[in-house]
Amino acid sequence: MSQTYPILYSFRRCPYAMRARLALYASGAIVELREVVLRDKPDHMLETSPKGTVPVLLLQDGNVVDESLDIMIWALGRQDPEEWLGEEDGGLIARNDNKFKYALDRYKYPDRYPEEDCSSMFEQGVEILTDLNERIEKNGYLVADYPTLADYAIFPFIRQFANTDRERFEKLPLPALQKWLSDHLNSEMFEAIMPKFEQWTPDSETLLFGKNI
Repeated sequence: MSQTYPILYSFRRCPYAMRARLALYASGAIVELREVVLRDKPDHMLETSPKGTVPVLLLQDGNVVDESLDIMIWALGRQDPEEWLGEEDGGLIARNDNKFKYALDRYKYPDRYPEEDCSSMFEQGVEILTDLNERIEKNGYLVADYPTLADYAIFPFIRQFANTDRERFEKLPLPALQKWLSDHLNSEMFEAIMPKFEQWTPDSETLLFGKNI
């Protein structure tokens, strides 16, 4: 049986899957969305991408894209109506995915790293947030005067950092970043990519996801 749409294995709250859905939605792509419960990963997903992490995009020609940033680039390479790719990010996404994610994981889940001293991870994260705040104050957004790839690729991770202790985050002297985050969280696009999805099984009905459905 032929595959009509790309298949996206996703997990609603995963920041990597979140940013992939944002780009797919913005591009106008339509995909078959399969919501995964991470403790019960479907066999087909593991056959498609043995590394077992979301998101995974299976294209109609059988090619697999299983890195979130690559999915964003694939989607926006097809169509980029809001010009997310119009400005280079100068390494901001790489810093987010490495240095900031390292601090975020240890701040949010210190029990997972019993052999490490995680006591300074909040402060390490705030150093990066402070730089982002200054960039937003200067540009309006992270890179330009409109949101680009960096804004959408990074914001799900800032959301996760903020939600770890919302009161602590709101007390930080980072008003531009806090407003930037709030604007993303209250946007129509974020609402559109965050409905509650039922866990996919081979018996599930096809669930199409995209801006034009």
